[in-house]
Amino acid sequence: MRFNDNIQFYSESESHYDPKIGDYVGSVTLVGEEIANVTESGTDTSVQNFGDIATKTLVIRLINSIEYKWSYLTVNGLEVKYKPITTRQPLKNNTLIVGEVNGN
Repeated sequence: MRFNDNIQFYSESESHYDPKIGDYVGSVTLVGEEIANVTESGTDTSVQNFGDIATKTLVIRLINSIEYKWSYLTVNGLEVKYKPITTRQPLKNNTLIVGEVNGN
């Protein structure tokens, strides 16, 4: 299995004023980047997770587990955002199933 895709994990937080810095902080932050094997999930998985096949879902296999909190991810720097659906941890690697965020 080739791990030839680059995954960027982002965290979204509400913007708030930080008096120490003297400016607003928050919003979208890149919290991590990993290499992964990415494939589209089949129609059976899409129907099971969403009840239809209108939402594009991906299966992402990672070498290491993700220890940080994240809100959405992008694949290979593209602008399409994917939200987490489920995580599986078999004996080898770790698997995320993610769905495309509406509005992209």
